[in-house]
Amino acid sequence: MTNTTGTTVEFDELLASARELSLAGRWDRALRLLDATTCDTAGDRARLALAAAEVALQSDWFGGTDLTAGRAEHAEKESTGADWDLAFVRLRHAYFRLLRSEGIFRPGPEGKDPEALAGLRRDAQALREDAPDEVRRGWASMYLGLIADNLFAERTAAPAHYEAALGAGESGGDDLLVREALRHLGDHDHDAGDHDGALERWRRATALGARAGMVPGVLTQQMLLAVLARDTGDEAGRPRWHGRSSAGPGRSAPTTSTPRRPASSRGPIRRLRRRRAGRDHRRASANLRYGP
Repeated sequence: MTNTTGTTVEFDELLASARELSLAGRWDRALRLLDATTCDTAGDRARLALAAAEVALQSDWFGGTDLTAGRAEHAEKESTGADWDLAFVRLRHAYFRLLRSEGIFRPGPEGKDPEALAGLRRDAQALREDAPDEVRRGWASMYLGLIADNLFAERTAAPAHYEAALGAGESGGDDLLVREALRHLGDHDHDAGDHDGALERWRRATALGARAGMVPGVLTQQMLLAVLARDTGDEAGRPRWHGRSSAGPGRSAPTTSTPRRPASSRGPIRRLRRRRAGRDHRRASANLRYGP
């Protein structure tokens, strides 16, 4: 049992609630919940600090914050010994920092410290070898693929790691790992011109993310399905997916009509919409190709 202000709750339920809030993009709320909690044992304090570091990582990736370093350092202080999950948080954060600089995605090895890149790959390999279970081994494989794909520009080497992650997620019942592997395998299908393969993988990834309540990831994935519809000439599918993205997961966009603007005012609005759509497409593509 764990005490919050004036309330006693089951600790596992509290951590699960914070995780669900984080998946839904409510990172501030999740961190406030965790920060308002006090634990009686060192082990629970370590788990609490680790959960906060994991939420901070999601906030940094999707929300553009800079919280992980401080939260991971606090989790390190609270840790009661070697902690695979905390080491994995640090690996993901290091990947993120090497990939994105000053808010801009910078894939590939150019301009990066070769030793830092090699060290990150060694850390991922060590995590895979030391993983305490199949699912964690699958997550380490996932990041070996991302590192090869996006930091070393080894596109042909990455899919084998994603396939290993997919197998681990399916056999271990981790829908989010399956989703992540499908997203990136679908990206390779798309680049190879296999639109049917990409569609199958991306549809399944979208459904898994929606089932897990992963709001930012679902919206990003729906945008990519709209891009795929455009690429395959499905003009009917493109607005359908865009409409769902704007309305939210599981809902259709409103169908009520609005008064038509005068023709003289529609040109600038259309240009603005095209610019916004381009930015959304680039953001969605970055989130697809580079990480969770």
